[in-house]
Amino acid sequence: MGTQWGRDKVYLRARQEGFRSRAAYKLVEIQRRFNVIRKTDNVIDLGAAPGSWLQVVRGLTDGKVLGIDLSPIPPMDNVETITGDLTDPGVQAKARELLGVVSVVVSDASPKLSGHKSYDQARAVALGAESLHFACSVLKPGGNFIVKSFQGTDFSDLFHEVKRHFHSVRNCNVQATRKGSTEIYIVAKNFMG
Repeated sequence: MGTQWGRDKVYLRARQEGFRSRAAYKLVEIQRRFNVIRKTDNVIDLGAAPGSWLQVVRGLTDGKVLGIDLSPIPPMDNVETITGDLTDPGVQAKARELLGVVSVVVSDASPKLSGHKSYDQARAVALGAESLHFACSVLKPGGNFIVKSFQGTDFSDLFHEVKRHFHSVRNCNVQATRKGSTEIYIVAKNFMG
């Protein structure tokens, strides 16, 4: 990694503490604030590579844990992985087969960024909508959902769509986000089914 990472204190802390990326602290903070994942929950992580959220999830639950990503996820004890597209009905069916009851879906998925803010924001919102569709297809009633997005003109559409499916929906900015980023998380609890 280049010098930009060498000066990033959160990245360095993640490496020292054995996390695969700095993103682990984002989920740690969301969990601390909203208690989304319970000890018995079966959890799916979308956009899971390289696996830092899976590391956090594995420490929060004794239930089954599944990571899904287009890129292969390095192996991890007591974690199943699928290399595939979250929009593929076959991937969704395989996820249900592996986990049975799904209590929580988390998504830190992000499109490859182009550097054009409005374009990147629109793609992130579209990916968030696909993650929501996935969650609605697998979650049990009462389940929880976390999804990353970026603030901008299309964000409110995604937020309102999430509100159609969950009883409690909140925005969440986290401290581990890089300065200048418009990254934001939607934390949704109690899926209506």
